[in-house]
Amino acid sequence: MNILGKNHGSLYLVGTPIGNLGDMVPRAIKVLQSVDCIAAEDTRRAAQLLSHFSISTPTLAYHDHNESQASKKLVEKIKQGQSIALISDAGMPLISDPGYSLVRLSRQEGIDVIAVPGPSAGILALSASGLPTDRFSFVGFPPAKSLARKKWYESLATKQETLILYESPHRILESLKDANLVLGGDREVSIVRELTKKFETWYIGRLSDMVNRLESEDHAQKGEFVVLVRGAPDRVTDDAEISRLMLLAVPDLGVKKAAVLVSEMLGVKKNRCYQIGLDGQGD
Repeated sequence: MNILGKNHGSLYLVGTPIGNLGDMVPRAIKVLQSVDCIAAEDTRRAAQLLSHFSISTPTLAYHDHNESQASKKLVEKIKQGQSIALISDAGMPLISDPGYSLVRLSRQEGIDVIAVPGPSAGILALSASGLPTDRFSFVGFPPAKSLARKKWYESLATKQETLILYESPHRILESLKDANLVLGGDREVSIVRELTKKFETWYIGRLSDMVNRLESEDHAQKGEFVVLVRGAPDRVTDDAEISRLMLLAVPDLGVKKAAVLVSEMLGVKKNRCYQIGLDGQGD
């Protein structure tokens, strides 16, 4: 069925519940009932969701292992007039789930891509975390291996925005131990297990304390996790230190380039370094 009445169909990105079926929005149900086909990350899990809402639309598999080829086939179907919905196992498609190549190709072919809002675990967790929400970065899943994971945490260590990451139950403890080692035990975290589900549980406090708590509670290492980490503090608040480094760098680099260098060295804002450098020129 061509919902929009055009010669070609449309691609719908449909958000689905991350645990509580009551979070399914009416528009999502209507779209899934109306499209010609539903592309699902796991057709068996999708069948349970669709059956609950009496949706009989046929499904086909769309996952990491067939994403490239499946994207081409789906785009051809849409160009022939079919409308297709993409769903993931839970939440909004493409967020740590397959779908990017399909959306990219659809846009390149001039196909309408329509997002139907639904829950997103990272945003839900952020809103209830008690951590700053004015700036944040979603960084997805950490690497599976410890060495790569430590390097990954090192790359995030100086970021000053709240970090949102996902972690699996069988890696949560080791991942938090690596974070504790790299980021420091005093870093504030909010961790939620089984968000929106019956046994939703929050762990809030210092990173070192959360490692100890999860390690001591067997049941705590079960379910899906969203981990929120408070951003790094502004390491330098003393203008004198910035001024000292700017005075050393400005003669060789000039104020603008020196500000960039000192900003990166100290983890402070470039504009702050630039203004202090300008003020120093007037002395």
